[in-house]
Amino acid sequence: MKETSKTCDVGKWIYSEKVREHFFNPQNMLIDDADYEADGIGIVGSPTCGDMMVVWIKVDSKEDRITECKWRTFGCASAIASTSMMSVMVTENGGTELKKAKRLTAEAIIERLDGLPDLKYHCSVLSHQALREAVIDYEENHGK
Repeated sequence: MKETSKTCDVGKWIYSEKVREHFFNPQNMLIDDADYEADGIGIVGSPTCGDMMVVWIKVDSKEDRITECKWRTFGCASAIASTSMMSVMVTENGGTELKKAKRLTAEAIIERLDGLPDLKYHCSVLSHQALREAVIDYEENHGK
């Protein structure tokens, strides 16, 4: 009898190394939002797959730039990795201007993840939609 390892050896993964990295080690995830004070909140979901995402942002109001992006996703590996990568993208290099954050595309997230299976495209769409909702929430609540 062949001894099996304790890991799930499924052969060739359909996910890129970056997707696996962000799934197994998500960046900027917020587990407990009870005491977290955000400037904007975005909540989206997909009835197609059941994924739900919440994105919280903090904004430098003088620069109109996102300085912090936290999130929580209930969903598949692609949804978690996409949201994690999106949060990295909008906070790197001193943060992203709000107008640029609202124009972030699913394709840009997928490119940074080195691709997603076609069947999982909608997962990256949800992450940029949640970000856009958080920016809109910030703008509406701060007279922008």
